[in-house]
Amino acid sequence: MTDTPIADNERRMRLRYAGVCHLCATPLAAGSEAIYEQGRRRVRCVSCVSGEVPATVPPPAPTPTSVPVPDREPTPPAREASDALRLRPPGSAVIAEMLREHAATPPRTGVARFFGASPLGVEARPWYMGALGELEIARVLDQVGPEWHAIHAVPVGTKGSDIDHVVIGPGGVFTINSKNHDGGKVWVAGKALLVNGQRTKHLRNAEHEADRAAKLLTLAVGAPVSVTPIVAVVGAKDITVRERPDRVIILRASQLARWLRRRPQTLDASQVAQLVDRASDLATWGNQPLPVADLSAFDKLRADVVSAHRRRLAWAVVGLAALFPAAYAFLAVLPGLVSAFITR
Repeated sequence: MTDTPIADNERRMRLRYAGVCHLCATPLAAGSEAIYEQGRRRVRCVSCVSGEVPATVPPPAPTPTSVPVPDREPTPPAREASDALRLRPPGSAVIAEMLREHAATPPRTGVARFFGASPLGVEARPWYMGALGELEIARVLDQVGPEWHAIHAVPVGTKGSDIDHVVIGPGGVFTINSKNHDGGKVWVAGKALLVNGQRTKHLRNAEHEADRAAKLLTLAVGAPVSVTPIVAVVGAKDITVRERPDRVIILRASQLARWLRRRPQTLDASQVAQLVDRASDLATWGNQPLPVADLSAFDKLRADVVSAHRRRLAWAVVGLAALFPAAYAFLAVLPGLVSAFITR
């Protein structure tokens, strides 16, 4: 059926998988109609859509033959701590660190801006590229479907480390390590992952994150939780897999959504709901402080980086255009110069 818009961030649709209404906990069978809240990536049954029944309308008076039934109150939303993590913007930790590094970068001079010098310093650039990678993976995850839930920038440990994305859905639980290797060549063989010929720790780190998530979620749920590690590569020119790693899944960003949707179902709707609730709770991960990222400052910086890049390209075109007439004139007189040289 065609999706029916409900609000700017909601749509009415048929569920591909079974789900649970987050307001009244009513099971929703696969194929049933529901409201998908795109901002929070959760579903609710049609009867729970806010605004369908005005709150000021009193309930009908019971008839002599009927038994009064109290109004069903919606289940309260997740705890504030859970909501803080559930709604955490992707790349928050990396953006916060990038802005901290960028604050120490001297501002560009007017001449540097005129010629398109990047506003990013050497220390801030890797963090900036990492943030772009996490934002791209989050964009892809938004396309997986309402049955899947992604929690971003999950803080773990005591040294400011985080898991880029924890993804939970009918196909299981996954930790995703985003890696932005723009224009790079990735080579994978067993336990080795090289980028442009340089060995990395991507596989080891991905396994460590999955093991840590499995341990913490198992403690929170009270039952064994299996977690699959994924390394999602953004922007690589080429990925060569000679031998697949034993545990870690290597995927391009463009492959991620389809790969997740094709996973066989291992969790039912109630298990998914329980895991999402626990994974959204900051206490599950150790109650570590959440670094606050100034997203407006990042957006402005990103616009400046793009503008500088375009200015450099424009200057390159101007340079080529200036060289072309000189090159043409040189080629025009080249035969005469060669002839004069030969006859001497």
